[in-house]
Amino acid sequence: MPNTPIRAAILIAFAFSARFALAAVGAAEVDPKTYLADVTNLLGQSWPSNRTVTIVCHGHSVPAGYFKTPTVDSFNAYPHLLHRALKDRFPNAVLNVTVTAIGGEESNRGAARFEKDVLPLRPDVVTIDYALNDRRIGLDQAGAAWRSMITNALQRGIKVLLLTPTPDMKANLADPADPLNQHAAQIRRLAAEYHVGLVDSLAAFQRALRAGTKLEDLMSQGNHPNRRGHDLVVAELLKWW
Repeated sequence: MPNTPIRAAILIAFAFSARFALAAVGAAEVDPKTYLADVTNLLGQSWPSNRTVTIVCHGHSVPAGYFKTPTVDSFNAYPHLLHRALKDRFPNAVLNVTVTAIGGEESNRGAARFEKDVLPLRPDVVTIDYALNDRRIGLDQAGAAWRSMITNALQRGIKVLLLTPTPDMKANLADPADPLNQHAAQIRRLAAEYHVGLVDSLAAFQRALRAGTKLEDLMSQGNHPNRRGHDLVVAELLKWW
């Protein structure tokens, strides 16, 4: 870890970048209390008035459950943890949480298979999580791919939750110009533009770091969170139900 003066500077930069990001999209943010109200109502219904509710988690290796590659620990990754948490909250719900994520994939490839792999599942909610890998294709290509997926979902009445990235230990999380922060900022803008849900995973990790948690204690390897890291993502997801 850096020495005290450097670490203090990093924490100040975290706080500034978080305030800047929130200010940039705050006026157009979707209200978590109302955006998924219809889905939450369905989850609260009991037989015979209920029906199956489907959540699809689309993205790369993190929602796919990769921890220390090649280990896939699905039951400690956020899609399964979300499923368990929602079932605890809604014990009478019939709920499917399906993972369509592929390790190593960028959003342009995810967008190309969206109609084939995601839409036929007739989801009520889709989560999209690609930014960690999207650094390889750049902001423009990633933005076009995310827009394609968002539009395809909204045209079919599917609710959308966009996830900012979980960390990469090689990234400079304190630098707004770091590609990881740039992709997170783009995702925040897209959520505001399309009036869909924002799950700000990166901001949750930054808050944990400001509170004194070491990044390595949240990661299973350099670019994959461990169970504690996935718990941070789940906490952000649960704000929408």
